Amino acid sequence: MAPSGRISQSAFDGSRLRVILLLDLYEGAQQQFLDAYELMCKQVASVPGHISDQLCQSIENPSQWLITSEWESAPPFLAWVNSEEHVETVKPMHSCVRDTRSMRYSILRETGPAQPASRTAASTGMQVAARVGDGVARHALTFTVKPGSESKVAEILAGYQSPRAQVDDTTRLRRTSLFMHGNRVVRAVEVEGDLLAALRHVARQPEVRAVEEAINPYLEQDRDLTDPESARVFFTRAALPAVQHVASSRPAPADLRRHALYYPAKEGCGMELARLLADQDRAAADDPDSPVHSSTVFQRDDIVVRLIDLTGELDLDPVASLGLKGSGKAAALELLLDGPAIGVEGSLKTERNINRLLSHADMLPVTDRSADS
Repeated sequence: MAPSGRISQSAFDGSRLRVILLLDLYEGAQQQFLDAYELMCKQVASVPGHISDQLCQSIENPSQWLITSEWESAPPFLAWVNSEEHVETVKPMHSCVRDTRSMRYSILRETGPAQPASRTAASTGMQVAARVGDGVARHALTFTVKPGSESKVAEILAGYQSPRAQVDDTTRLRRTSLFMHGNRVVRAVEVEGDLLAALRHVARQPEVRAVEEAINPYLEQDRDLTDPESARVFFTRAALPAVQHVASSRPAPADLRRHALYYPAKEGCGMELARLLADQDRAAADDPDSPVHSSTVFQRDDIVVRLIDLTGELDLDPVASLGLKGSGKAAALELLLDGPAIGVEGSLKTERNINRLLSHADMLPVTDRSADS
């Protein structure tokens, strides 16, 4: 029987991953690009989870190239692509590439030699069943500002004029939600259509550029948005990918409220913490009594953010709001969470510490704007 929850995005089903990178090179940059690619290949070959890659050149336009790679599953690829090592590895390519587009797909079916009947999709590393989406791509950015500047930054970010929602005939900005936790900023976007086209559209808008320039003096990581290399490195490091989105199949109540919860992980535990929350949210989507209607888990390194839409107040059911329903979930989170970093010490088996975690994880809402509002 099909599950009642619908998952439009998941990095945790264990299936093999196909990554496709489309590139448009500058004229005369072919040899420089090939040299950079060879260097990258040597480095990525030793990355855990990497299986193979191919470099292809268009037979119609020699300036257009294609890199495909296969990975054992999504988590090792995401860990690699979001690492500082990857940022440094691809730098030599920047000066010879005019434009890029990255796409990631889990493998659902493949042709080849006949497989024994006993082998299942899961045993061959393929996606077990097709996921049901809602036509929306989700992405987030996160960065930190200088301590002491939080209120000023929040004022600037809350005061900008929303850009035009319609990007082109097929792409539309649906919702932008912005939160802060201390000096950390998280901006989550929902896009119908082409996510990259929408992000570029937003970046070109005068009102957005003005806000970005206004917060530049307060950023902990310097950037110059007039310098393509500086901007590229900043937004690469700021990327906070969605590793799962799940929503109940029940009609969305009119009184849904959006919250963002911040879970700093112990060093090296970010992906496992995100997986723990994702597992719980899939179960909650099938629970008719759960106050959480939908959830998106974002993760990069040891930063995990969970964006939830729920009915009622956040503290009416702290365990459900935190994604800790079920035996052993709180204890498992305790092993992965950097409690002192969020001001929560001691066991999460006590009601007091659960409530304390909810209070400390709840991010400050700065702005939440939908295309229809």
